[in-house]
Amino acid sequence: MLEIVLLALLGLISAIFGSIVGLGGGIIIVPALTLLGPQLAGSEIDHATAVGTSLAVLIVTALASTMAYAKKKRVDWRSGWLLFMTSGPAAMVGSALTGHMSNGPFQLSFGIFMLLMAGLLVAREYMKPIRRQWPVVRTYTDDKGELHQYGYAILPALLVGFAVGLISGLFGIGGGSLFVPVMVLLFRFPPHVATATSMFVIFLSSTLGTGVHAWLGETNWWIVLVLAPGAWVGGKVGAWIASRMTGKALLWVLRITLVIMAAQLITEGLSSI
Repeated sequence: MLEIVLLALLGLISAIFGSIVGLGGGIIIVPALTLLGPQLAGSEIDHATAVGTSLAVLIVTALASTMAYAKKKRVDWRSGWLLFMTSGPAAMVGSALTGHMSNGPFQLSFGIFMLLMAGLLVAREYMKPIRRQWPVVRTYTDDKGELHQYGYAILPALLVGFAVGLISGLFGIGGGSLFVPVMVLLFRFPPHVATATSMFVIFLSSTLGTGVHAWLGETNWWIVLVLAPGAWVGGKVGAWIASRMTGKALLWVLRITLVIMAAQLITEGLSSI
């Protein structure tokens, strides 16, 4: 019973954080499952199963968040579908490669990646969007009636989608941790639109990635079933919180959490090599 409660809380907390900053929650679920498998599920969980399970839960989280953001008309559907053209297939490739990595190198590389993400979450507070006129121009009017203009070029957008999709499938993180800052800093997306559109792309890409992991037998559906309700509620709660606050305090909690988990993963990864 305790395991079920802990897993449900994990789904809820990871989804709230993920939805607020566009991460998707996998950056918390994957290390939690690999580091705390015996406590959460009664036995060790290998990294491939943790990634496959995380991606399956991300479908629920991202769908809940996307629906909540869509009601507020913050999802740029056209841009989302464009990014998915390469992120979807790349997520399938990344998912297929996960099982070929041994546990030590996976934990080490994931730990380093989490440190980079924590640094990026800090750095993006001080970085300003690039002032460049892109050939594709998009506009968005926020709740205050203020008009925002942003844009992109097709090829760079497709390349970003591919890179993020590959990492998403490989690590089971959803990709929002890369999508959001790139969309804001490179293409000048309004932050709320970037987060909402990122969650839409995560929903589509994680569906394809999950299909690959399920086909390879790398998904624990019992854990998915327990995590899913919390992830659904957390996705909606996170979207609700994101629409009413800057999320700076929660961002700092997330940064600290990432650093702690990264240190643990790097330590265990180095000891396993």
